[in-house]
Amino acid sequence: MAKFCCRFFFFLKWLFLRTLHFLKVKTESALRAQIVGGHEAQPHSHPYMAYLKIAELGSCGGFLVAPDWVMSAAHCMGNITVILGAHNIQEPEKTQQVRGVLKYHEHPEYDPSTMENDIMLLQLTSKAIYNDYVQPIPLPKTGSDLPMGTKCVIAGWGLIDEDRATNKLFETKVSIYSRRKCILFYPHLDSGMICAGSFHELKDSSQGDSGGPLVCNKVAHGVVSFGYNAPPGVYTRISNYLPWINKVMKK
Repeated sequence: MAKFCCRFFFFLKWLFLRTLHFLKVKTESALRAQIVGGHEAQPHSHPYMAYLKIAELGSCGGFLVAPDWVMSAAHCMGNITVILGAHNIQEPEKTQQVRGVLKYHEHPEYDPSTMENDIMLLQLTSKAIYNDYVQPIPLPKTGSDLPMGTKCVIAGWGLIDEDRATNKLFETKVSIYSRRKCILFYPHLDSGMICAGSFHELKDSSQGDSGGPLVCNKVAHGVVSFGYNAPPGVYTRISNYLPWINKVMKK
């Protein structure tokens, strides 16, 4: 009887923590644009960045991976217009290229309650024109891993702290967390997720625009997925999805 009670207690504790976590994730993974503690990027220094304007919902980030393909997060699904080549998203810059979305490819196993498989591909209505302001970013190789401490960059438009918004592209640096350390923050972390943030400063926060890229060594290794109000943030691990990505883009 005592053994049963003990097991039941731990089950209730696990259920409570899991429910609490899901509520937190749902609240904080809603469409947001946060690059807390960062600084304005040099204009057009991230030519792969895409601004996703979502009708009636707000915006997300994304990134160009082929002439007519943009990658983002599955939770950014909506009626999307894609803007490439932007720095100040509120200005009619001559560098900007605007595209509609021909087809939406949300990962078929995306689970909004756990944020598993939070990845999406957008096929554009026409190909982007490559120039100094619009360029694709390479994806990782199959099985690629990022050692703890690897330096990475995230970028995005929107809130730069709780009270200040910017229409210009901001960027900040983050470092990869070990899986063991990340699980302390996110017990449900699965193999398709990466943690990154600042080891030292809370203000070097780890959330860029939802759907934006986690760029390490000039390669897009992650997609901004979710996070608490403090670092680290969680990113979809792109290398885990290469078979699906290749299959979708070859259709």
